[in-house]
Amino acid sequence: MAGECEPKVPGGPEEDTFGGQRFAKKDPVVSTYRPKCLPGSWGRWPLLLLLSLSLAICFLLLVTTLVQVSRIPKSPQVEAQDHQENSSLVAASQDQVLSGLEQIYQQLSQINTSLARLCRPCPWNWEPFQGNCYLFSRTLGTWESSVSSCQDMGAHLVIINSIEEQRFLRYWNIRRNQLTWIGLSDQKREGSWRWVDHTPLQLSFWKEGEPNNSGDEDCVELHENTWNDNTCTAQNFWICEQPLAPCPGL
Repeated sequence: MAGECEPKVPGGPEEDTFGGQRFAKKDPVVSTYRPKCLPGSWGRWPLLLLLSLSLAICFLLLVTTLVQVSRIPKSPQVEAQDHQENSSLVAASQDQVLSGLEQIYQQLSQINTSLARLCRPCPWNWEPFQGNCYLFSRTLGTWESSVSSCQDMGAHLVIINSIEEQRFLRYWNIRRNQLTWIGLSDQKREGSWRWVDHTPLQLSFWKEGEPNNSGDEDCVELHENTWNDNTCTAQNFWICEQPLAPCPGL
């Protein structure tokens, strides 16, 4: 093959000279050593180097082109399209938030309605009437002990401020047919009738001939649809009153 080194082959059998005469060797030995062909191998390296250099240059050109393309400002049409897409995403997110809030509001409304059905504006065994709650006792006590019992429950012995309230209490009094303490007395000053909240008496429903203070009668009891003064140590039923508590959220 061209370009490869050929082994050095003698032109003929080697000869020895002895005594001025030449003698040919019978067994000439041909050398099998083949030196490296430096000129042929070196001819391939420039091609490999050139190919590698070309690939490197192409890679650098590709990277440079991508960097320059990324720095090219977007056209107004592209920016408008991106802005429109972002606006659409924001609007969709806002719609989802509003929808979630509406669902939460509906759930809270349903819970509030359920609580309203369960809510009692007055404690158990208390009767509501015109913004107040009334407890009609089932035990007997003196006027003072009745005042204390109502205070222990966060209430007060009943104060009657209207004809409607008197009629309401009368209904319960007739049904039970019992004498009942109300929160009116003149213990501190004879003839000066005051309620347990220290307000003076204005509207009254005295029984005919009452109050007569017979036997030091300083406390008032409800008798059917009228009032009567009696000794404060008498044993009567009693009525507690406290403001009606509105249901939460209503």
